[in-house]
Amino acid sequence: MFRKATMTAAVLFPICVQAQDAALTDSDKYKAIFENDCVRVLDYQDAPGDVTHQHTHPAFVLYALAPFRRSITLPDGKVLQRQFEQGEVMWSNSQTHVGANTGDTPTHVILVELKSDIGACAKR
Repeated sequence: MFRKATMTAAVLFPICVQAQDAALTDSDKYKAIFENDCVRVLDYQDAPGDVTHQHTHPAFVLYALAPFRRSITLPDGKVLQRQFEQGEVMWSNSQTHVGANTGDTPTHVILVELKSDIGACAKR
């Protein structure tokens, strides 16, 4: 029994480590400004050169409050370059990544993360 529990923990532990909540891994950058059963709204701010810890977002909408440039490194090592102008909006499916501000300006965005049972919210 102990061996089975140990093997289960060994299999599940890496998944838990990789799927960290951004508001916990980088609480100096992410601030929850609203949350209910349907969504969580985060205010994200960083400075040029700042790098986040690896974290996961559920599906989300991003709204850029200021222009910025950053790289997003995915768990497989792929690096995406992103650049936003003030007022731009982006949709993303759930994603695990490390973010780095590679520009000359601070990043300031609002993220609206969708909760897993969003369909039930739409029926209210």
